Amino acid sequence: MNSEKLWYKSYSPNVRPHLEYPDLTMPQYLERAAKDFPERDAVVFAGVRLPYKILAAMVNQCAGALTDLGVKKGDRVALMAPNCPQYILGFLATLKIGAIVVQVNPMYVERELEHILNDSGAETIIAYDAFYPRIKNVRSITPLKNVILFALGSPAGTADDNALKAEELLTKYPPQFEQAPVDMDNDVAVFQYTGGTTGVSKGAMLTNRNITANAIQVAEWFETLEYGNEKVLSALPFFHSYGMTTCLNLSIINAATMVIMARFDIKECLELIKQEKPTLFPGVPTMYIAVNNYPNVQEYGIDSIKGCISGSAPLPVEVAEQFEKLTGGLLVEGYGLSETSPVTHCNPMFGRRKTGSIGIPLPDTDCKIMDLETGERELPPGELGELCISGPQVMKGYWNMPEETNKTLRNGWVYTGDIAKMDEDGYFYIVDRKKDMIIAGGYNIYPRDIEEVLFEHPKVLEAVVAGVPDPYRGETVKAFVVLKEGQQATEEEIIEYCKANLARYKVPKLVEFRHELPKTIVGKVLRRTLREEEIQKQKQQQ
Repeated sequence: MNSEKLWYKSYSPNVRPHLEYPDLTMPQYLERAAKDFPERDAVVFAGVRLPYKILAAMVNQCAGALTDLGVKKGDRVALMAPNCPQYILGFLATLKIGAIVVQVNPMYVERELEHILNDSGAETIIAYDAFYPRIKNVRSITPLKNVILFALGSPAGTADDNALKAEELLTKYPPQFEQAPVDMDNDVAVFQYTGGTTGVSKGAMLTNRNITANAIQVAEWFETLEYGNEKVLSALPFFHSYGMTTCLNLSIINAATMVIMARFDIKECLELIKQEKPTLFPGVPTMYIAVNNYPNVQEYGIDSIKGCISGSAPLPVEVAEQFEKLTGGLLVEGYGLSETSPVTHCNPMFGRRKTGSIGIPLPDTDCKIMDLETGERELPPGELGELCISGPQVMKGYWNMPEETNKTLRNGWVYTGDIAKMDEDGYFYIVDRKKDMIIAGGYNIYPRDIEEVLFEHPKVLEAVVAGVPDPYRGETVKAFVVLKEGQQATEEEIIEYCKANLARYKVPKLVEFRHELPKTIVGKVLRRTLREEEIQKQKQQQ
């Protein structure tokens, strides 16, 4: 079976199945790029250009500032910001002193932020100043000691004696700083928080080796990458492992220019493409759909794009074909998860692509399909089971969650919770999810998070959330609600309540009131039944 690694025969001739992974941290890769291409732009953002030598010096100043604040090896530093140069500085400076980056989704509301800060034990946060009100509200109930704020454009008017200004801090420190000694395979670089069916967000511990190895694997997959000669359109959020690896880390390892977008906006995106001529554009299907449907899109010079990996949601075939026709570049679907830094599979750039497949495993990535009952029996090609993955990108475990770790990580293999099959050529197909995760617009949404909020509403008796098909977001969130006896509520009322307690992307777009919910004999709500009813309803309306 998998001992023969069926997928090797499907590799492009230029992709090596086994790679070298030097003992270099991300900041050391930055130093290498600064030495090789000191004047080349590392970052282009909102009209600002930062050459590699300047970025490297600023990272060292930031590392000096963090050290002076008492941050040391193994400490956790939270980062809460949209994509911007300051995010990169905070990320790399934290790794330079051997500390751990805690990735915080900037859309989190107080409740979610409080959980991550308390769970990680982060005593320092680097944040965009506009987010300060939320941080201030939870500061006293978390371990936070140092709050470092930076402005984008004019300050957000959140001055506070208890917060430090990043701009003032940096000027005090020299542009040299030695990399702290790091054990590549055991020292954790990043806590990547991932939702869970248990409703509690878990911190996947990604080591220095995990994150550098995954960037090296992805670079190999792109095949035609030229060191020091690429531009990466960085619209995926850096706080997400997918953006961290395919935009930030991939760029630094390859001395590429990051053309950064704080948030994806199609008009701004096309103007940037026209102006900067990026060669790589990692994204999610909604981004490519937006490009395909934009009027007179050819006028924006989109033919500069050579390669794109699409992830986070299934990529419709017609979207990929239309995008390739428009750009002349290659767009292939891949797969990954936070626990694997994240990329594990991708369709070959220049080889055979299969419709509906997530592709074949990246170099040095081993995969198997295990039976759903015991998880101990490996299944032959064509049979459905749980997708399990091992490789240099597989996490060390979940922070402070030994039981969850043992469930997900067995003998070095990540049990993904996704039901999949492998064909005779080593191509993998995701058939279903053991978990009920919803993927909307590239965001992973866990129904339990939303259901917990709905259950707190004083008028709600029962609630269940399901992902229903949406032509633009892939899936959208729909809540099915049973009200308490004698109560009345509107769809708007429920949605507004969710907006106050959840990040925007998790808020249900649709609410349906029911007298009862479909359940099994033991009283478990049949989420899938509701989803299937919704699909049927949509079909009938077409």
